[in-house]
Amino acid sequence: MKMKRIISLGEALIDFVSIQSGCGLEESPGFEKTPGGAPANVAAAVAKLGGEAGFIGKTGDDPFGYFLRDTLQSVGVDTSQLVHTVAAKTALAFVSLRENGERDFMFYRDPSADMLLEPNDIHEEYIRDSFIFHFGSISLITEPVRSATLKALHVAKKGDVVISFDPNWRPSLWGSPEQARKEIEHVLPFVDILKINEEEMVVFTGTTEVMKAAEYYHTRGIPMIIITLGKEGCYYSYLQDETKVSGFCKGLQVEVIDTTGAGDAFVGGLLNRLTELSNENFHEISIGKMRCLKSHLQEAVTFAVATSALAVTKKGAISALPDREQVESLLRKNGGEII
Repeated sequence: MKMKRIISLGEALIDFVSIQSGCGLEESPGFEKTPGGAPANVAAAVAKLGGEAGFIGKTGDDPFGYFLRDTLQSVGVDTSQLVHTVAAKTALAFVSLRENGERDFMFYRDPSADMLLEPNDIHEEYIRDSFIFHFGSISLITEPVRSATLKALHVAKKGDVVISFDPNWRPSLWGSPEQARKEIEHVLPFVDILKINEEEMVVFTGTTEVMKAAEYYHTRGIPMIIITLGKEGCYYSYLQDETKVSGFCKGLQVEVIDTTGAGDAFVGGLLNRLTELSNENFHEISIGKMRCLKSHLQEAVTFAVATSALAVTKKGAISALPDREQVESLLRKNGGEII
């Protein structure tokens, strides 16, 4: 029987966040070091919410790499699959926050250690013994990490592990949107749960309508689609066999300080709650080893929205992630229910 462990593969990096909001990188008087990297953020989000989380990746054999390892361990993430290398340094990202809380990025990773994850670094049993495998598109850009990611996807698919994908598209890291679209389309046959934001929806599907975008991905065999809509909440759609459930989940009103990691917090909340609610006796929603009722999807999405809302009320990514008590408190204040 599989452990209900949620694992993620990809980049762990250092975000240097501008200490002054409302200005560009060139105008910032200084930066604050914070741990980040979308897949690492997701693992941390799951762990902080009380779930069993693991991270697969590579950092430099340097102080920043050890800082990331220690940070993940401090929130309860299993780092047994995190490799340190002397061949490259840990990736860095400089982030400035506009007045509306949105971000500008500049990356230092040519190459960085996360790009050097190799197929031999992938331990198949670790993946097979997990419940959900999550990844993003940044690990699809260059070799050898692309081959390592594809190996992990094949192992997960063969092992009936639920596969979650958040492209987390960063235009400056890709040669072109077409290159990103090509690589993302290549991995869609592996994907069970897809989370995208509005910008990605338009770029990768060519439509501004969430229902059409969801249908686009359903026709590619993905049963569960989540499209996040910023402060407005999200649209969700599940379609498989004769079962269909879809709807909108409203956003929660909070004071936005920093949107860094908001999408990762959403994914962590979603995967954590879906895993908690999964029971082999339920059959309305069936994805790999996951079994849920239709109502469970709405509950998990609501939980994810609350997790994401809290994450934007503080600076940073991992440092801003809420714990279980904080999410449940926000849900109670807004009339949500926790089973």
